[in-house]
Amino acid sequence: MQNNERPIRILVAKPGLDGHDRGAKVIARALRDAGMEVIYTGIRQSPQMIVQAAAQEDVDVLGLSILSGAHLEILPEVMTLLQGEGMDDVLVVVGGIIPAVDRQPLKDLGITEVFGPGTSTGEIVDFIQESMAGKL
Repeated sequence: MQNNERPIRILVAKPGLDGHDRGAKVIARALRDAGMEVIYTGIRQSPQMIVQAAAQEDVDVLGLSILSGAHLEILPEVMTLLQGEGMDDVLVVVGGIIPAVDRQPLKDLGITEVFGPGTSTGEIVDFIQESMAGKL
């Protein structure tokens, strides 16, 4: 957080049937420790549940963690629902097991960045802070 800006509000969600959330919890804690307001929805969230929570919480950033391999099925629906809610200004980042070949198609949907395995929490924090600088 810089100057008198309010903290960045970020929703961290686990879409789909993936039940592994340790990584999402580690990221959520790192974001919180960096001064962001973090809302964590838990596992097995539908695209509708995620977008509804993002709208209710009036978030600046939506962070999605997906390990199930269903990213090309689930994430387009999330992006369509966000647009339908007029939430085109929400920064969307994704992390998880996403093959390199699928990263550009996800960015073409409006997802700002895709983080793969081995990305440090510091890199993610820095990316979000830099992307949100001056927007709050």
